[in-house]
Amino acid sequence: MIKEKCFHCGDDCDTIPIVFKGKHFCCNGCKTVFEIFESNDLTYYYDLQSAAGATPNEVADKYNFLDDPVILNKLIEFNEKKHQIVNLYIPHIHCSSCIWVLENLNKLQQSISSSQVDFPKKMVRIAYNPEDLSLKQLVILLAKIGYEPYISLDDYDKGKKNVDRSLIYKLGVAGFAFGNVMFLSFPEYFEVQEFWLDQYKNVFRWLMFAFSLPVVFYSAQDYLISAYKSISSKILNIDVPIALGVLVLFVRSTLEIIFDWGTGFFDSLTGLIFFLLLGKFFQQKTYSFLSFERDYKSYFPIAVTRIVTGGKEETVQVYDIKQGDRLLIRNEELIPVDGIVLKGNARIDYSFVTGESEAVVKESGDKILAGGKQLQGAIEMEALKTVSQSYLTQLWGNSVFSIDKTSKFQTITDKISQRFTIAVLSIAFMATFIWMFIDSSKAINVFTAVLIIACPCAIALAAPFTLGNMLRIFGRKKFYLKNTQTIEQLAQLTTAIFDKTGTLTTAQKSTASYEGMALSAEEESLLKNTLRASNHPLSRTLYNLLAAQDILTLDDYEEHLGKGIIGVLEDNNIKVGSANFVGNNSVTAQENTAVYISSNDAYKGKFVFSNQYREGVSKLFEEMKQTLDLGVLSGDNEGEKERLQALLPKLTPLYFNQKPEDKLDFVKSLQEQGKKVLMVGDGLNDAGALAQSNVGIAISENVNVFSPACDGILDASKFKQLYQYINASKSAMKIIKLSFGFSLLYNLIGLYFATTGQLMPVIAAILMPLSSISIVLFTTIATNLVGKKIE
Repeated sequence: MIKEKCFHCGDDCDTIPIVFKGKHFCCNGCKTVFEIFESNDLTYYYDLQSAAGATPNEVADKYNFLDDPVILNKLIEFNEKKHQIVNLYIPHIHCSSCIWVLENLNKLQQSISSSQVDFPKKMVRIAYNPEDLSLKQLVILLAKIGYEPYISLDDYDKGKKNVDRSLIYKLGVAGFAFGNVMFLSFPEYFEVQEFWLDQYKNVFRWLMFAFSLPVVFYSAQDYLISAYKSISSKILNIDVPIALGVLVLFVRSTLEIIFDWGTGFFDSLTGLIFFLLLGKFFQQKTYSFLSFERDYKSYFPIAVTRIVTGGKEETVQVYDIKQGDRLLIRNEELIPVDGIVLKGNARIDYSFVTGESEAVVKESGDKILAGGKQLQGAIEMEALKTVSQSYLTQLWGNSVFSIDKTSKFQTITDKISQRFTIAVLSIAFMATFIWMFIDSSKAINVFTAVLIIACPCAIALAAPFTLGNMLRIFGRKKFYLKNTQTIEQLAQLTTAIFDKTGTLTTAQKSTASYEGMALSAEEESLLKNTLRASNHPLSRTLYNLLAAQDILTLDDYEEHLGKGIIGVLEDNNIKVGSANFVGNNSVTAQENTAVYISSNDAYKGKFVFSNQYREGVSKLFEEMKQTLDLGVLSGDNEGEKERLQALLPKLTPLYFNQKPEDKLDFVKSLQEQGKKVLMVGDGLNDAGALAQSNVGIAISENVNVFSPACDGILDASKFKQLYQYINASKSAMKIIKLSFGFSLLYNLIGLYFATTGQLMPVIAAILMPLSSISIVLFTTIATNLVGKKIE
């Protein structure tokens, strides 16, 4: 039987579709959105892309916390009496239809004056009149049309975010000055004396001087400050010879035009700084729409509902929850503190914290921990601790999360900088000393010439352009890295550790095998139709796996939370659920997840669910074992041990029942043995190990929705290419080393002219830009060739 597709969201209509104006809808929510769009002349939404919408969620009372002025002040970017501006993150933004409807919100609500979508970041910036429309009403409006914003505790703690654009401004100033100085230098290059140009050469020279001032004292200030701090700390970094070269270039060029000795080196000076800043910008141009620093606050609500005396409900910030408070936790909400279930049947997903893939059923009186998600219905609980004392917060309180990896890692440029600086200074002083005896009038010129020509611009550019381009290439291949240092660290790895659930396996169980007596055609039909009425995740999975059946109307249907479901048709009934629920009390401990079936109170059999492993897992491990030590850490039990042993290379270490702190300690113990560790995980339960490892990679089905604190995010569809990314990182380091060789060659040629007293402005003007441009071209072409090898 062919299912109708929902006109709004495109999902299959599992139930009898709702027909409105000749169009089919899977639910009243999608139908309502269509009606809203139609009544406001926004149906062009469906012309841009069919089935572009999402089923709207029920948000009643969910956003009561937005009535709190303190919270509002943290979230709103601009706040005046009749004008407010807010930036909201909307995960569902995915196509041109989304952009079009969100930028036409003023047609839905006249109080909205404008709305702008930042598609890569999935953000919408909305300006509105708060006297007619509150932020809460705005959020509910967005939810009603299928674009519910995601507002977390992290947004509240960080408040308004300031964007640092200083590097862009400095690059712009340097580029503008460099272009003008080059233009003004042409008459000097070709020694033009004809006509009127020669009489204006002093004007040209002072104009070049004027253009160089903002470049040296504004654009280059980071290099000067870094060199000063480096010398103060008695450490020689790569910025020391750069700063020396800049200052010597500027001082000598200024003296030359003051005393009319020559035209100076203003072209080389501005060009050097421009290319250095361009390299820095290229290196820092990463994926700002992704978050690599997420912790539990990124997923916790800002506020929850507290039940006070008389059963009255009030909204309270999570930081204000006290021991003994009675809290209402709605469907799909996270539990903010440790507590005890008071009312309702809790079915809690702890995979967010522990990695255990199965939901846990809790009844009245049972203890529940912070970080679990309530999956079905609402419950009431009593808080046993505050947020700061809860299990999840203590887990995140490990000191590893406060350590800055970048400060501990020495880049390849850092490693050569000290030796290079010492070598340059030694050559400068030696050449000056020799010229004191040969021709003392040239000694100072030789000293400054060596510092000018040996300025390590090409060396300083090699790593930023190579690694910056690799970042872009990886991004196109759906592998997003936090910074360029991660590429260097990937090239040094010796060990790779993988989480199992959600990393080696797909996000949902998708295979099931039946064990027991065969079901008749009538029983299969009744089973399928009984599952059709249930919203339990296992019911939905099993329903999708079973063969299609005619849709029947059941005479009776019952769902027992945490136990199972019953379907009745005429004189037949079928039970689906736990072993005890269907009447099979002989079942021993079951490691794998199973759903039991009985027909007319007679036990028939069970469907055993198995994890579906990602495509290419075996091949990936076979490739990686050639150069890396491998291992698997899992929070699950040993139910999948035999399957994993058959899937992975022989003797691959497998560790089960691993708590988050166990994973962190395991990675730490490997590092204490001198290993460079890659940790690959997917959830908050892996966050400690990801942070502790030399490189932490988070696997994500949707890179914009979830990723714990990590160094990189890998799209799940590219999991089997992981080793190719590691090899590409190693190739990038080889390219940098070759670039250093070319740079050394340029320096040797330049030093010949400098130490022999033959450095002329035209030689510096040729050699310095030539070295920079050639290094940029070489690294760009070489990295692009490496990128083409990645599938």
